[in-house]
Amino acid sequence: MFKKILVANRGEIACRVFRTARKMGIATVAVYSDADARAPHVLMADEAVRLGPAPAAESYLKAELILLAAKETGADCIHPGYGFLSERESFARACAEAGIAFVGPPPNAIAAMGDKIESKKLAQAAGVNVVPGFLGEIADTDEAVRIAGEIGYPVMMKASAGGGGKGMRLAWSEPDVREGFEATKREGLASFGDDRVFIEKFIESPRHIEIQVLGDQHGNIVYLNERECSVQRRHQKVVEEAPSPFVTPQMRQAMGEQAVALARAVGYHSAGTVELIVSGADTTGESFYFLEMNTRLQVEHPVTEEITGLDLVEQMIRVAAGEKLSFGQDDVGIHGWSVENRVYAEDPYRGFLPSIGRLVRYQPPAPTVLASGKAARQSRDGEGGSGLLRSTRNDEVVTRIDDGVREGGEVSMFYDPMIAKLITWAPTREEAIDAQIAALDQFEIEGPGTNLDFLSALMQHPRFRSGEITTGFIAEEYPDGFHGAPASDELKRALAAIAGFVATAEADRARRIDGQLGGRLRPPAEWVVRIDGEDQDVSISPDALFVGGEELPIALEYTPGDRLILAELDGAELAVKLRRTRGGLVLSTRGASHKVRVLPAHAAPFARHLIDKVPPDLSRFLVSPMPGLLVRLDVAAGDKVEAGQALAVVEAMKMENILRAEKSGTVKAVNAQPGASLAVDEVILELE
Repeated sequence: MFKKILVANRGEIACRVFRTARKMGIATVAVYSDADARAPHVLMADEAVRLGPAPAAESYLKAELILLAAKETGADCIHPGYGFLSERESFARACAEAGIAFVGPPPNAIAAMGDKIESKKLAQAAGVNVVPGFLGEIADTDEAVRIAGEIGYPVMMKASAGGGGKGMRLAWSEPDVREGFEATKREGLASFGDDRVFIEKFIESPRHIEIQVLGDQHGNIVYLNERECSVQRRHQKVVEEAPSPFVTPQMRQAMGEQAVALARAVGYHSAGTVELIVSGADTTGESFYFLEMNTRLQVEHPVTEEITGLDLVEQMIRVAAGEKLSFGQDDVGIHGWSVENRVYAEDPYRGFLPSIGRLVRYQPPAPTVLASGKAARQSRDGEGGSGLLRSTRNDEVVTRIDDGVREGGEVSMFYDPMIAKLITWAPTREEAIDAQIAALDQFEIEGPGTNLDFLSALMQHPRFRSGEITTGFIAEEYPDGFHGAPASDELKRALAAIAGFVATAEADRARRIDGQLGGRLRPPAEWVVRIDGEDQDVSISPDALFVGGEELPIALEYTPGDRLILAELDGAELAVKLRRTRGGLVLSTRGASHKVRVLPAHAAPFARHLIDKVPPDLSRFLVSPMPGLLVRLDVAAGDKVEAGQALAVVEAMKMENILRAEKSGTVKAVNAQPGASLAVDEVILELE
C-alpha cells in the first residue's frame, strides 16, 4: 500500500480523499493556490505545497508544478479528484514516467474516453447505442449551421473535452447556433484546453442516467448500479439520487452490461462513469443512448456509496496499488435510497447569478431526530464531510455533508461555485427526500447568496416527488425564474407567530438591560406582522400565541441572538432561519425566504402613511450582475440595439454569461473593454 498520497485538487474533493487516506493510514499532501492558502483542505493535510497565483491556469492546471510537489514531498501516488487535470491523458502519463502512481484509469483509457468524438466511435464499435450526430471536427460557425440543419433541430453543441456542464449549448434554430457555437469553443478552450466542438441530436423529454463502473488491473470490472441525474440547470446537475425511480431491474442490467463492455473495450480500471440519456417518453425504457464516459470520480459518487456501502475513494486507491477487487457483480446490492443536493453560491432569486464573498456564517445541519426518538447518525467528523461508510443499513436516516469550506472562508470567483454536498440516506425514497428538506431548513449560510431555498422547493415539488422528471424539469416548472416555494396559510400564520414571539423576547431583553421602565412592567405582546405583504395580528400571552384571534398550536424557544429557531407546529417539526435586514426580518424555511416587518399594534395604523422608496430606473445601463471578466463586447458607441440583443459576455466561475439589452436604444458610452475585471453592478455601457 502507498505511504503518501498527494491530491491534485482543492476544496470538497481534496478533503474527501484525505479522510479516506487517513482511515487507511496513508500520509497526505495538499497543493494550493494563493486564493486557497488557508483553505480547509490545506489545513487538513499533513503537508502542503504552494502552486502559484489564484487562476487555475497558473496553479491547479500546472501539471509540472504538481509533479514537482509530489517529488519534493515523497508522495508515491496522486489522486486527481474531479475537474482540473483529472481527465488529462498527458498528466496520467507524466505521473507514470515520474514513477508516481496515478489513482485513476490508464492513460490510453483517458485518451479514448476523454475525447467525446472518438469515444462515441469506440462505443459504437463496442455495441453501445449512441445518439445520432456529427462526430467529425467542425471548422467554423457556417459549417456548424449546415451540420445542425442536416441533423435536424433541436441539437446540442458540446465541447469535445467538456464536462461538468461546461461547454454545452442547446440550439433550437440557426440563430442559436450562430450565437452559441463560438461561446462553446471558448468555454472548451478556457476550461479544458481544447476548443473542438461536436453536434448531436437533442433527445426531447430526456432523462439522464449514469452507470458507475469499477475495475481492477486484473481484468475484473463491475457496475455499481445507476444514478438518476435528470434534475439539471444549464446542463449542470443539481440533484442526484440512487437508485433511479425510473430504471427497472431489466434496464439496470442492460445498461450495466453495456457500460462494462465499453470499459473492457478500452482496458479500463479504477472508478468511472458511463453517462446515458434515456427518452422519458419511452415506456419500455429500452431507448437509452451513450453520451460519454467520465474517466474519474464523479461529484455525485456519495449516493452510490450510500446504497452500496462501498468507499469508492478507497477502492480507487486499492486498485491503483494493484489489488484485486474483493467482491464480484453478484455481491453488489441496493440498500435503501440516497439523495444528493449540490449547495451552490448563487442567487436563485436573481436568475441564479453566481455569488462570491466571505462565508460570514457557515453552520451545516445537525443530525435529525426521527419520530421514533432515535437519533440519526450523521457521517460528519470534526473536520467536516463523510466518515466511515457502513456495509449494512438499518432504519436510521443518515445525513452526510461533504464540504471543503469553513466559516470565515472565501467563495472565490476563480473556481466552481459549489459550497457543499448534502447527502441523505433512508430506507425509502420519500424518507430520503424528507430528510433533505429537514436538513436544508437547518443549513445556515450567510454572506454569498445560496440556492438552499431552491433545493428545498425542488424536494417539495409534487413532480419531483412523483419521480416523473426529465432534464427539462427546472426550465419547465420555473419558466419565469424562482420566486420561492409557495407557502400555505398555516405556514404563514406560524411565521407570523414566530416573528411576534421574537419581537416580544427582544423587547423583554431590552427592558431588562435598561431597567429604567421598572422590573414590574411586562414587554409588549400585541403586534401587527406584515409577511409577504399581508398583515397578521399576533397576540402573545404567558400560555399561548394567537394569530388573527385564534390560538395557534405551536411550541418554540428563542433566545435573543439565535439565528435558527426550532418549532413544533401541530406535532410537526419546523426549522426557521432568521436574518435581520434594515427593513425588518427575513424568515427562511420550506423553500422560501419571507420578508417580515413587525410593528407594535398601536403604531401599525400609521405605517400606511409612510412613503415607499421607489428604486431608480437603471434599465439604460448594462451592469455586470456578478464579479467577473469581460470576455466580449458586441457593440460600440453609436450602435443601435434592440431589446433582448446580446451586448456582452462576462465569464464568472468558469461559465460564460450573455448580457442582453433590457430595452431598445443607442449606445451612448462604453465604460469597459474586453479583458477588464468587473465588480458586481459595475457599469459596462450606457444606452440612450
